[in-house]
Amino acid sequence: MTNSKKTILITGASSGIGKATALRFQSEGWNVVATMRDPSAGRDLERLDRVAVTRLDVTHASTIDAAIATAVTFGYRSSVAVERKVTAVEDARAALELMATEIRMASYNPTFALNLWAPRCDGVGANQTYRGIQEATANNITVQMDISENSVIGDANEIIRYSYDVGNQRITRLVNCQGGAQPFLGDAVANVNQRTVLVINNDLNIPVFRYFNGSGLEIQPETNPAVIPDIRRVDITLAVQTEHVDPNTNQRRTLIYSTSVIPRNHAPVM
Repeated sequence: MTNSKKTILITGASSGIGKATALRFQSEGWNVVATMRDPSAGRDLERLDRVAVTRLDVTHASTIDAAIATAVTFGYRSSVAVERKVTAVEDARAALELMATEIRMASYNPTFALNLWAPRCDGVGANQTYRGIQEATANNITVQMDISENSVIGDANEIIRYSYDVGNQRITRLVNCQGGAQPFLGDAVANVNQRTVLVINNDLNIPVFRYFNGSGLEIQPETNPAVIPDIRRVDITLAVQTEHVDPNTNQRRTLIYSTSVIPRNHAPVM
């Protein structure tokens, strides 16, 4: 039952059957996300290779989202691993799902820390009123989240910037503003041997990201950043086309994937 390429999320892993299950899967080469109400009870597990300990309390929905986000990203700690995972056209949907998972976690601040939010990756200073969405345009979004629950932004995968590179017809992903933006869906024109998919939103005049307020009205944070705190829904659309012509149809295959994301942590605490 060994599979070092898979990740499993285990609840109640602080003791008993849950802990035993976590140890069993870790010993057989799996990536293990061990969840529990109090992560301090899992420090012995956290010392093991391929084990991430995170909080999950079924009575608090935000901790469920955080645990799922940890599980999704845990197997792909470097952005390079993630980009390689989603280069084929059939993985466009997987790319969309990972984008949605991370954007859904925007503004996660479980400790209610003040002045938590970090500067943007382009050097623009942090605007604390924008919370965990520091950038929101048709082609770019930067989200921040305190996944490690330590009242500091900057740990692994706590700052994510997705960007539509129109010139190279690809989506890039930048993690924690380090290492440069990496190809996430598609690749650079120069890397022709790796380009299995083209992102053609620009050709079809389809924005990658659209933003809506609590009344369901579309808002334009690109031209009016002051409305960023009002974002309650983000629509993501990926229009993709195969790099090479299908020999059966003599045409490139075009697919359009779309989803709506509710970043519920972004709403102000009442």
